[in-house]
Amino acid sequence: MAFKIIASQCTQCGACEFECPSGAISFKTDRFVVDPKICTECRIEFDAPKCRAICPMPNTCVPA
Repeated sequence: MAFKIIASQCTQCGACEFECPSGAISFKTDRFVVDPKICTECRIEFDAPKCRAICPMPNTCVPA
C-alpha cells in the first residue's frame, strides 16, 4: 500500500516532496501526488512515514 495526499486539504507547501526519501512525491499540474509504484511508506528507512510527519495539515498524507 502507498500513501496519498488529500488535495482539498493540502496547502501545497512542498515539505512532503523534499522530505520523501524514496522520491515518490511530486507536483503534477496543480497538486502534489504520491506515485504508488515508488512509495515505500518509509518502512525500510524510518519508523513512520515522513510525509505524514512533516505535513502541517493533519490527515492530509494518508494511506491510500
